[in-house]
Amino acid sequence: MVKIRLSRTGKRNAPSYRIVVADSRAKRNGKIIEKLGFYDPKTKPITVKFDRKRLDYWLSQGAQLTEGVKKIIKKD
Repeated sequence: MVKIRLSRTGKRNAPSYRIVVADSRAKRNGKIIEKLGFYDPKTKPITVKFDRKRLDYWLSQGAQLTEGVKKIIKKD
């Protein structure tokens, strides 16, 4: 199963995240299929940028959103 989820980047106590398409069996920061965008909760205002066309494509192919990504996209 393919999931659209967050992959953590950044330093300790300064996290930022990539929004990625990955196999559900892969590790959090493991092998990804495609990078769709990023999310930075430490900036004011919070920065969220992603490719809506590619997100829609992967959803049409049966990819599942994780809870964290659902919340982020819902705000955008």
